[in-house]
Amino acid sequence: MAASCTAAIRLRAGAPGGTHTQSSQEARTPFGVQSVSTGTRYADLSVPLPMLTGVESLPLVFSSGWASGVNAYLVVLVLGIADRINGFEQIPDVLGRWDVLTLAGFLYAMEFVADKIPYIDSSWDAISTAIRPTAGAVIGVLLAGDASSLDQAVLGAVGGGTALLSHLVKASSRLAINSSPEPVSNVLASITEDLAVLGVVAFAIQSPRAAAGVAGVLLAVGLVVVFLVARLVRRGWRRWKRRDRLAYS
Repeated sequence: MAASCTAAIRLRAGAPGGTHTQSSQEARTPFGVQSVSTGTRYADLSVPLPMLTGVESLPLVFSSGWASGVNAYLVVLVLGIADRINGFEQIPDVLGRWDVLTLAGFLYAMEFVADKIPYIDSSWDAISTAIRPTAGAVIGVLLAGDASSLDQAVLGAVGGGTALLSHLVKASSRLAINSSPEPVSNVLASITEDLAVLGVVAFAIQSPRAAAGVAGVLLAVGLVVVFLVARLVRRGWRRWKRRDRLAYS
């Protein structure tokens, strides 16, 4: 006699680490109905959240883009070390590689010194005009993760564009400071910028949307201040160019 089978699935909660699902089949045979177990499966609900993708990464990309325009190497260090210590899913593992962290640390040490010397800081800013926006764009693409090509392009543009704007604000403010060069204001400005980058990026890892709001306010205020002190910026530019010509003559 052919056997007819009906499937019944029972779901039982309370298994360690998630839900316990057991499947069985009731087979009708000449000797009566018998239950045959087909195996046990556990659904693990304790796995970490997946990496943010697409528009979900936009706040973190914006914050890191603003910070990259001020000090790109410090951004890489903060993100990489955070990933090393806590394994944040939203941070790409490549930023936590030892070779990346070593190179970023070396370049940050160079910037830490150069950024505090009058006129040298403006020369360093000139060199970084291509580096900082590029770093912001690359970090934006990395944070996009497995998103579509369009999302990666958008996030790369947001990171690079924001980094370019904040870089222009930083470079212009340094030219304004160098219009009356003395080392104290340069040192204070550099330390303040580093603390702002450290604070915004660390905050963005935990609360991306709130940190993006803070970065947006800082960017807007910086642009307004640069507009208001444009005359000092032009004076600092002329003095920097004059000093640059004397150095090469």
